[in-house]
Amino acid sequence: MVLRLLRRHRDGDVMPDRDDGSVGESGVDLLNSLKHFEKMHRLDPNLPLEELDEVETAITTANVEKGAEIEQILAEDNSPYPEVRASVRNTDVDMPANTIRAWVIGMFLCTVGSAVNMLLSLRNPSILLTTLTIQLVAYPLGLGWDLIFPDRVWNLFGLKFNFRPGPFNYKEHVVIVVMSNAAYGGGALYATDVIVAQERFYGQNFGWAFHILFGITTLCTGYGLAGLARRFLVWPAAMIWPADLVNCTLFYTLHDHSPSDPAKTNGWSISRYRWFLIVFTGSFVWYFFPGYIFQGLAWFCWLTWIWPESVVVNQIFGGQSGYGLFPLTFDWTIISGYLQSPLVTPFHAISNILGGITIFFVIVSAAIRYTGMWYSDFLPVQNYHAYDNSGHYYDVKEVLDDNLHFDEEKYHNYSPLYLSTQFAIAYGLSFAAVAAVIVHVALYYGKTIWAQWKLARHQEDDVHMRLMKKYRDAEDWWYIVLFAIMLALSFVVVCAWDTSLPWWAFIICLAIPMIWTIPIGIVQAITNFQLGLNVLTEYIVGYMVPGRPLAMMMFKNYGYLVMSQALYFTQDLKLGHYMKVPPRVMFSSQLVASIWSAIVQIAVMNWALGNIPDICEDYQANKFTCPQAKVFYTASVIWGAIGPARMFSGKALYSGLQWFWLVGGVTPIISWFLAKRYPRSIWRYVNFPLIFGGSGMLPPATVFIYYCWGIVGTIFNFFIRRRKTGWWLQYNYVTSSALDVGLLCSTIVIFFGLYMTGTKPPDWFGNSEVLSTLDMLGKAVKTKVAPGERFGPTEWP
Repeated sequence: MVLRLLRRHRDGDVMPDRDDGSVGESGVDLLNSLKHFEKMHRLDPNLPLEELDEVETAITTANVEKGAEIEQILAEDNSPYPEVRASVRNTDVDMPANTIRAWVIGMFLCTVGSAVNMLLSLRNPSILLTTLTIQLVAYPLGLGWDLIFPDRVWNLFGLKFNFRPGPFNYKEHVVIVVMSNAAYGGGALYATDVIVAQERFYGQNFGWAFHILFGITTLCTGYGLAGLARRFLVWPAAMIWPADLVNCTLFYTLHDHSPSDPAKTNGWSISRYRWFLIVFTGSFVWYFFPGYIFQGLAWFCWLTWIWPESVVVNQIFGGQSGYGLFPLTFDWTIISGYLQSPLVTPFHAISNILGGITIFFVIVSAAIRYTGMWYSDFLPVQNYHAYDNSGHYYDVKEVLDDNLHFDEEKYHNYSPLYLSTQFAIAYGLSFAAVAAVIVHVALYYGKTIWAQWKLARHQEDDVHMRLMKKYRDAEDWWYIVLFAIMLALSFVVVCAWDTSLPWWAFIICLAIPMIWTIPIGIVQAITNFQLGLNVLTEYIVGYMVPGRPLAMMMFKNYGYLVMSQALYFTQDLKLGHYMKVPPRVMFSSQLVASIWSAIVQIAVMNWALGNIPDICEDYQANKFTCPQAKVFYTASVIWGAIGPARMFSGKALYSGLQWFWLVGGVTPIISWFLAKRYPRSIWRYVNFPLIFGGSGMLPPATVFIYYCWGIVGTIFNFFIRRRKTGWWLQYNYVTSSALDVGLLCSTIVIFFGLYMTGTKPPDWFGNSEVLSTLDMLGKAVKTKVAPGERFGPTEWP
């Protein structure tokens, strides 16, 4: 019997008379289903313990009366997760999704967004049009369409169609947003960073055919993996994908303006739509203060304002390059810019991440810092730059010959590479996270994954899976064929042009996302945090084919981005799953939008490189300095030319970080054993991949940012959720989306209306002195290196 667990009814604990210990056949089936459910969700951190307690009570007190009570519980067909119940409707309304209206608006926004994001990615500072912005913009466009076109069936040579088959609905809205997210959900096309670095800094131009194939395969190879991973990452109810719940809430908010029931929302009757408009307006107006008028509100490190020249004060309390131990900000950008909205991330995930930050980036980092280990006296506490032995930024040109190839003699005459204390620790933690996620998922979810692989669409369903079964599925062989085609084209890209990446290395490259997509996807679906593979890919290619910067860039692009893009697609598939959009519509809309977006972005990139004067030069008049491509270029030299062996092996300065591989592999075994032994204790919530990998955005994010993010998340997802549960269920995700969209719209206005027109912020203390502390300038260094002097060893590997 299929288990259908739902919203709990707790009118009182039912303790039936057990004189009659017999149970009917249907009762046995029911109890077996409950036992299976309890076994599968015993260590599920998102399932409330009260839910599991009720299941256990039902099993241990089984008889006819209890069976009747269980039948009553199972009658309400809904998700076992409160946040899903509050955000996603457990019904499906028949309405058109695959319409001309959805395709035209979707492709229009896909084209505009792809072009704008690509062009602005070449500028510093840049701005990104996100899918939340598109979700908001698409709504008035859909309503405007309804005002123009009639609801009429047209007949053109026997082909019948309707430009307005009823009012603009949320399923069409989902299709539009999914197109944009597939096209540029992660920003501008990652492959363009490789191409720009290749052309502007290495002097290689392989032409349009290479560019387009490279762009398309970067986006679409991951789509094949996403489709094959549906049974593990989309269909199971436990894969809740918290970020999708925000989108779902916003869809319903925009399309349903009905008031709330005060009995269920702690006395609030205001509709979600009105609340969204209020918070959106407040967020939009407020950002003019930290974003323009008083920028010190963002990094409100007031102790460093009092002692701007004190190295110790700026190191301890500085938010930009210090430890940030007085985290206070009035800027939503600081809170959500790098880590997304803290209102979305479950509290157990926030706790794991803050635990890792405190242990490694405060305690361990301070111990290293104030003992002088790794020559830390001469370097900042935290930033994302590499340094030479004179205390200046590492100049990669000093280790390259005239052909831009690595020159070992010049390297030994120049300097080894040094990292800030927290940057070095971040590399060690990335090693641990990559190892930990494999072990963690194998222990906690290994049996479930195997069962889901065998059962496919016949695994136990929640309400949403059952509702989706009325639609024809996109067949597995569609995704297999797509993956095979993209795989073949990828080999063409790598082997037909002189990329210096051997075919056998490319096979290893593609094995990385095939191995890590499901484990990392499970962690993301449960915690809202994606662990990155960028360091792993750089590490492997640096050892495997040393001295080949272009090969390093290609390897990283395919090895990391295929996985990352696969999870973007998977997240959208779950969004369509929640909103009951037919799977075949999802397949076609995502695929077409991805291919078209790649072509648009490649065209815009080539136009910019050919028509913007002095592009990618530091002195470019309009600041089109190609910041992301420069970072990619620098990484290609450090990892592809200098290589990880000179940084992490043998007698290298940071060789001790290799022990993190072992730490990452062992610690999940300990937590799993303790969680199995004490399933109701805190150990059920301990997640070592998140402890190690949750800090993956540091740098460029900082401890200050993580603490500000974590404090806000704790307030909403721990205190408010427990004390005002009704309010939290009704308004939390609406608040999150309103804050995000208001900030984005305000940022766009400030960027285009003020900064792009050359209008400077007011020149006063809140915009000048507060941004000129040692912390903000990255100069809070204990020991300055005198001109002409060096620190560190005289010989290095």
